[in-house]
Amino acid sequence: MAAADLPSADAVLEHVLTAPAAPAPLDGLESWWRGHLLFAARFWLPIDLAFAAGFAADRPGYAFASGYQAAGATLVAALGPKGASVAAARPLALCATEEGGAAPRAIRTRLVRAPDGALRLDGQKTFVTLGSFAAELLVVASEGERDGRNRLRLVRIPRERAGVVVAPLPEAPFVPEIPHAALVLRAVRVAPEELAPGDGYDRYLKPFRTVEDCAVHAALLGWLVGVGRRSGFGRPLVEGLCASFCAVRTLALADPSAPATHVALGGVLAQAARDIAALDTEWPRAEAVVAGYWQRDRALLAVAGRARAARLEAAWRRLGAPPG
Repeated sequence: MAAADLPSADAVLEHVLTAPAAPAPLDGLESWWRGHLLFAARFWLPIDLAFAAGFAADRPGYAFASGYQAAGATLVAALGPKGASVAAARPLALCATEEGGAAPRAIRTRLVRAPDGALRLDGQKTFVTLGSFAAELLVVASEGERDGRNRLRLVRIPRERAGVVVAPLPEAPFVPEIPHAALVLRAVRVAPEELAPGDGYDRYLKPFRTVEDCAVHAALLGWLVGVGRRSGFGRPLVEGLCASFCAVRTLALADPSAPATHVALGGVLAQAARDIAALDTEWPRAEAVVAGYWQRDRALLAVAGRARAARLEAAWRRLGAPPG
């Protein structure tokens, strides 16, 4: 889609700056999902959806969930109209991490062709975000090695498909509202139209890390704008959060595989971290329960920090710059 066809940021910025900044209490994932769908109908661009839904969340965990879903929306678009329409109405989860991690060489889940010609999935995933709530699973699987490389594909299957076993994992110490699960796949049937076109790593898994960084930060920035407005944090701080969102939004629309995008994103996320740190003296103004959520959940921003740093260093190397 051409840049001229994309909506400007005006509508979503006006929404978070003028809509009532008093989110309705959410009593679980079902109520969060109903609210998320309302914003999905209004803001179809995933990064805008993340910002608006984050603003409406009553805690960081549900803001994160909307950012994660917005990131997943960029994957289902490649599955064609049917895949996109199904996932738009049903929560989804990316299933990549295995015992050895999520690098291509660690993926042992296999996509194989049975003697009758049908495609089957077999394997295990050790950590799936929203795994016990998601209705659509985006599974990264191996087709075997070719030219010395583990060839991956992305497959969309419904969680209720025969052979899919979901095992909930213990609550995390932060954002405990968001469930995680292990996944076992036993001869799970795959229809041809459930295969995403192209390489599963280069086209989906690798870019997803960048897309998720943008969407989750946008959602948390939206949540902080809401807290700042209703708690009287002051205009300059709210302005800084909105400015950080605009920068994140710009990069969310850029090529997630380009090294220049990663260099710019490194700077944008560092600036967002400074804007968020500037709020530290303001939290006594917020409701105690809201400030408590933040103190418990702010560690979310540090998740995958080492991977982001490695991605940034690799981007500089690809651009021919000396090590930092």
